[in-house]
Amino acid sequence: MPRRKRVTGKELIRALKKLGFVVVRIQGSHHRLRHSDGRVTTVPVHSGETIGPGLLGQILVDCEINHEQLEELL
Repeated sequence: MPRRKRVTGKELIRALKKLGFVVVRIQGSHHRLRHSDGRVTTVPVHSGETIGPGLLGQILVDCEINHEQLEELL
């Protein structure tokens, strides 16, 4: 099975903005994003660090998208 692409917080936020998410609050290094239909998630943005596979999976569940859709947006 091929490995999933690792993404940084900035890359993930950029991809989610293409889906219509907007940053509604930043508290420290955590960016809170909301979609107009009510979906909400929090993305940590630490310079140079990638988001771990477990956290990335949970963010994708929160956003109701899958890994393939994310790959297309990146």
